[in-house]
Amino acid sequence: MRCLPAAGVVALAGTQVSCRKDEEEEVSTNEDLMREHGILKRVLLAYDEIVRRIRGNHELPPGAITDGATIIRKFIEDYHEKLEENHLFPRFRKAGKLTELVEVLLAQHQAGRCLTDRIVATAAALKTNDDRNRLAADLEAFNRMYAPHEAREDTVLFPELRKIVSSHEYDSLGEQFEKIERQTFGGDGFDMYVAKVTALEKRLGISDLAQFTPKCT
Repeated sequence: MRCLPAAGVVALAGTQVSCRKDEEEEVSTNEDLMREHGILKRVLLAYDEIVRRIRGNHELPPGAITDGATIIRKFIEDYHEKLEENHLFPRFRKAGKLTELVEVLLAQHQAGRCLTDRIVATAAALKTNDDRNRLAADLEAFNRMYAPHEAREDTVLFPELRKIVSSHEYDSLGEQFEKIERQTFGGDGFDMYVAKVTALEKRLGISDLAQFTPKCT
């Protein structure tokens, strides 16, 4: 289980922050995984904007497609999904729980990586209208799959995890995930990739949350 400073608690330079309940806010294994899904969702929204621009024959900021696909590749596919495949899916198989769902989720991970390969390749040689249409179709297929994918994990798979492992094992998983994250990214990968996706949203002009509020009079 990951420990973060509670509101109003500041660690002094050179001091070690402890994990006492009165000073720390604990982030559970499931909350950690679901926060990572938030980064995925924000890239899906960026993909929606890219598709809108392609379909409307509007200009795209240089590198926006590759930047989005790189976040997906490095943070979602090579890190987040590997956590699920190496540490969650085997536990569900061993427990004989949600095994059909696990196999579908795994197949979708593999399909997502294939789509990301194609998106990166097409973005690198985006010359014709056929290229743009093919790219838009792949982005739409990616979003169409991952919206229900992450929703099913958040509402079915992750809640069931607490039922098939002990409290100690559940907490240990969170600690293991934090260690893997820091080894993989050299620090807090979540914060790093929130910054990256925020920069992508600004380049696409979709960073202002208020712009999505409909007028209802």
